[in-house]
Amino acid sequence: MDFELLIKIENESERVNKIYDIFNEENRLNHSKAARVEFITTVRYIEKYLKEGDKILDIGAGTGEYSFYFARKGYEVSALELADANIKVFKNKLTSEDRISLVQGNALDLSCYEDKSFDIVLLFGPLYHLKNNKDKHKCIEEAKRVCKDGGKIFFAFISNDFVFLTEFGYDCNYFLNGDYNKDTFKLNDFPFVFHTVEAARNLLHKKDINILHEVAADGASELLAMRINEMSEEDYAQYLRYHFYICEKPEMIGMTNHLLFVGEKR
Repeated sequence: MDFELLIKIENESERVNKIYDIFNEENRLNHSKAARVEFITTVRYIEKYLKEGDKILDIGAGTGEYSFYFARKGYEVSALELADANIKVFKNKLTSEDRISLVQGNALDLSCYEDKSFDIVLLFGPLYHLKNNKDKHKCIEEAKRVCKDGGKIFFAFISNDFVFLTEFGYDCNYFLNGDYNKDTFKLNDFPFVFHTVEAARNLLHKKDINILHEVAADGASELLAMRINEMSEEDYAQYLRYHFYICEKPEMIGMTNHLLFVGEKR
């Protein structure tokens, strides 16, 4: 299936499902040193708040990169994923020793989970796809409902403003021909939905989320991927230290392909 056929699918859930027949989510976070920066950074922030015995809900779990990581560290993980392709890969990786309960479902309806039943809620996929504010609000409301009072919710967004530079790295004509509003510099929300830092922040504030951290999850790692992937392990370790040093600086937060917001349920 190509993008022309994809855009004709009116049902949003069906369209999202089909997106992952095209995009290989299984390798996105682990195929190179540069790609791994987002995962390493996100885990670093989750582990700031994770306590022994905590229960984790991974909403939009993809093929289980985070679910398997934390389950294999001894945590009880519940995972919900919509896309058939991702579910198939996830199930193929599951072993009898993995403490993961996997459900195929939609982030807008978490009725299979009880109120206040998770200490940590990960919302890393759904906000990449939900276009209208009503659905975004419903998604966040459901994540809040199943999170314990004082629990932590981790939100991922695709950053509108830095994608221009990474796309320019692939296409020298992107600024003339790219799929965006040439006056406002708002990217077209297809096949993914893009947020500025301000838009992401305002969305969470409207849903009464106490924001603890705003993070440039992968920074310039995709833009600099060729050089990063050539690094020795020692150089890479120091690059990560530099990345951690700048990733919460206000002047750097928008300069990333992926934004991570760490929130607390009030």
